[in-house]
Amino acid sequence: MSDTTTDDGGRGAPGPSALGRLRSRRGAAVVALVRATFIVVGLVSAYYLLPLDERRTAGASLLLVGGLLAVFLVFGWEVRAITRSPHPRLRAVEGLAATLVLFLVLFAGSYYLLSRLAPGSFSEALTRTDALYFALTTFSTVGFGDITARSQTGRILTMAQMVGGLLLFGVAARVLASAVQTGLNRQRRESAAQTRPGAGPAEPETGP
Repeated sequence: MSDTTTDDGGRGAPGPSALGRLRSRRGAAVVALVRATFIVVGLVSAYYLLPLDERRTAGASLLLVGGLLAVFLVFGWEVRAITRSPHPRLRAVEGLAATLVLFLVLFAGSYYLLSRLAPGSFSEALTRTDALYFALTTFSTVGFGDITARSQTGRILTMAQMVGGLLLFGVAARVLASAVQTGLNRQRRESAAQTRPGAGPAEPETGP
């Protein structure tokens, strides 16, 4: 049965089934946008609220190592979720938002702690906003030069972020794209199975 009907002018109009799928995709897009926004707001809020001022050198190192491990764990969980999601592309946007923001606030927190524990590591003492600003300009490769790393530790940390950013854009982007394709292929297989005799037609996701 066709999903379209024809009006008096001969033009095709979406049928009930097509309209239902369109509404479903729009609803999923709104939900994905809301969840991504909550993820960003939650991570940035945690960055400003965590008692980083009380950390010692050992605690700062543990924070960085644990944070990097968390980035990998979150990314791996998101890849798995993308392959199983009914809307892989939208889920990939959520996953990228979570991984990217977590990566940025992790290094921002590390810069802030280093500035507190070893004054003079940067060209100026960093507030939390300064540290987040420096992490973002480093990640985006803008590098205005108003804040620079002066100590060896600060420069090593900055180089680590640069390398991590390149990997995030290069390797992680390809992994996410592969996960999206895997999810779409799974939908096509399920759709083909449902169109066999006795099963109703279904279509894979073609939305954003």
